[in-house]
Amino acid sequence: MLIIGTGLLYTIPSLALFIMLPLLLGTKVLDPTNVIIAMTIYTVALLVRTVADGLGAVPEAVNQSATAMGYKRGRRFISIELPLAIPVISAGLRVAAVSNVSIVSVAALIGVEQLGSLFTDGFNRDFLDPIIVGVVACVLLALLFDTVILGLTRLATPWLRAGQAPS
Repeated sequence: MLIIGTGLLYTIPSLALFIMLPLLLGTKVLDPTNVIIAMTIYTVALLVRTVADGLGAVPEAVNQSATAMGYKRGRRFISIELPLAIPVISAGLRVAAVSNVSIVSVAALIGVEQLGSLFTDGFNRDFLDPIIVGVVACVLLALLFDTVILGLTRLATPWLRAGQAPS
């Protein structure tokens, strides 16, 4: 039920969410809080499904083996299930991070000064330079987030590289 509910939240277009949030929260339309809440909603919607998929991908034989070795539910979750789910969770986190870069860009359309201000400024003045800078900045920021998450994943999952030949 939680997965279905968060999946439905993710289907709401960001512009519509930016307009609905002030009505629901009592904030002003141009309040940056709306952007933060929208980013949080979309991130949680993506990650709930990803975490469930990652934990669901842990083979039942692994869980049974851990239980047979004396692992209680909490310790098994922390020591076995969560580490094995890290690659899947990381993939979802990478998608969520890149999605947040795009949401911040869209926030400029409702007047919240964010990264997308370069786009609106360029379009309003019919001037291509800020638009190009905005595109490059969005791509670089998304790549930076993706690279950091990928690096942290590699640090958290050394066993995935253990079988690879040294480079």
